Amino acid sequence: MKALQKTVLKKSVAPAPFAIRAERSSDVAAREELLDLCFGDSRFARTCQRIRDGRLPAEGLAFTAIRHGRLVGTLRLWHVAAGGRASLMLGPLAVDPKLRSLGIGAALMRHAIVVAAGLGYESIILLGDAPYYERFGFFAEKAKDLVLPGPFERERMLGLELREGALAGAAGMILPTGKASGEAAPRKAAKPSARRTARVVPLAV
Repeated sequence: MKALQKTVLKKSVAPAPFAIRAERSSDVAAREELLDLCFGDSRFARTCQRIRDGRLPAEGLAFTAIRHGRLVGTLRLWHVAAGGRASLMLGPLAVDPKLRSLGIGAALMRHAIVVAAGLGYESIILLGDAPYYERFGFFAEKAKDLVLPGPFERERMLGLELREGALAGAAGMILPTGKASGEAAPRKAAKPSARRTARVVPLAV
């Protein structure tokens, strides 16, 4: 019994292989290097990049994964209007290719979703591979009538409702609404009115 207790104790105090924290200004250079490694120069020509160009990510919704003092993962969310409805757009999600077996991407996703829900946001949309993102509750059906200002693959447009029905009937263009990068970040008072108590739809895992 004592041997078993010692084993359990050792497992419980084992340090995590990485840590997730809020993005810092000092992360920018390493973040850009990671994005170049994962996506190459073509990332600047992607339609989703048009949503992000010249904009600041949503306040409190840019995250970094750190391992042994090195940036190994990044994820940001952005203010958008999805067919006229206030929403968030997620991306890019990038993880050091050598460390993808550690679950860094999934941890970043779950962390971002929980924080966004806690801040009162009602929905998140992204462009990505459904077989991967469905585990977090993103489905094509939720974003089937939304479009981007440029070419994109319809089956990769996915949506997640943090409040049930938040994307019901959403249709039309997805447009950026965040602060321009030369402006101050949005004040907390400008957060969506959805800070009211709302039933959060359980996430798929």
